Amino acid sequence: MSNTLLPVPKPISWPPKAINNEFGIATLSLGNWRKHKLEPRLEAAAKAGYKWIDLFDECWGAYLREYDIEGDIWEATPDNLRIARKLGDLIKSLGMKIACTQPLRIVEGIKDAEERREAFKLVSKRFPFMRAFDTDLVFMCANVHNNSTVTADLKVVGRDLAELGDMAADFAKSDGGPMLKIGYEGLSWGRRNTWSSSWEVVRAADRPNVGLIVDSFNILAVEWADPYNMALHGRVYPSVEEALKVLCLSLASFATTVPGDKIYFFQVGDAELVDPREFKAPTDPDIPALLPWSRGHRLFPFENSKGAYMPVEFVAAVVLATGYQGPISLEVFNESLNQGGDQIAAEHAQRGVVGLQKLAEVIGTLPEFWNPSKPVSIDELVRVYRSHRSEKSEA
Repeated sequence: MSNTLLPVPKPISWPPKAINNEFGIATLSLGNWRKHKLEPRLEAAAKAGYKWIDLFDECWGAYLREYDIEGDIWEATPDNLRIARKLGDLIKSLGMKIACTQPLRIVEGIKDAEERREAFKLVSKRFPFMRAFDTDLVFMCANVHNNSTVTADLKVVGRDLAELGDMAADFAKSDGGPMLKIGYEGLSWGRRNTWSSSWEVVRAADRPNVGLIVDSFNILAVEWADPYNMALHGRVYPSVEEALKVLCLSLASFATTVPGDKIYFFQVGDAELVDPREFKAPTDPDIPALLPWSRGHRLFPFENSKGAYMPVEFVAAVVLATGYQGPISLEVFNESLNQGGDQIAAEHAQRGVVGLQKLAEVIGTLPEFWNPSKPVSIDELVRVYRSHRSEKSEA
């Protein structure tokens, strides 16, 4: 009989004595790849003090093309791997590291056997590049297809993630390098669009190298926000009191359900309170309703004067309460990043750092609302939320 104890998560004592999580940023949050080369963006990130880089596929592909390399960016050719090592070395020379590459999409839950094999190959093709980049995390988004070709069945998707984890482990065993990890993120417009539905799949996979990617925007876009609400407050619920009550009950479950060591990466993004009389939902049924808002109106934390209104600090608090020790990394998409000009990368890098610094400052001031032995009134939660948004200054 096994004496192994059931690994029930236990949040850390609150508030933490210090918040030592390093800051990261996505390459696309420093400027669009069509207008901005990668190296100057990386230099701007390093100068602003970031330690981790979230490398987007589009940026990696554009970097390869700077060396006149075309074709499949994840084909492990000698030239592709050589440039990958060059990029990894460049980032390390700037005092940073690559946290992950992303995004892998439409992988899990595919019903057709041949299509499933091809999707899994797209994952395994990245493994040699993890070594070249000197990173260990393969970033995978929840499937966004809502048609009959895919399923969200827990057993099926759990088995898929388990197999992907085994593939990553087999690669690491074969080359003798560090373990490779598969990170799974729920998308606010995906088949699994909540933290809980994403976590249940990671838990069902039950592999030591399969974990959760947490994104404050994707959590809040579902559980807090409704950008098209004609009441003009941008929330699902009519009052701040009700909105915070529902959100914090969900987040309390997060803090007591998800172990910190199963969170592989934490992304942060706020968003703009838009006017639905002018910013209309897409009419094309193939475009998810939240996609235009997500792609054009995210903001850095606490950019109140630009319309930021999401309670990102509540999500950040419960993530850190799990004991998560990894980076706090920005993932922001905004039309401002599509502008040209040498100053774009530096401006956005600095805006992001200011937001992250404020986030780190206020996290420890939040009450321990996930602890049932320390009851917190809804009025107190509202007071905290409003106090962080009382000033209209930048971040």
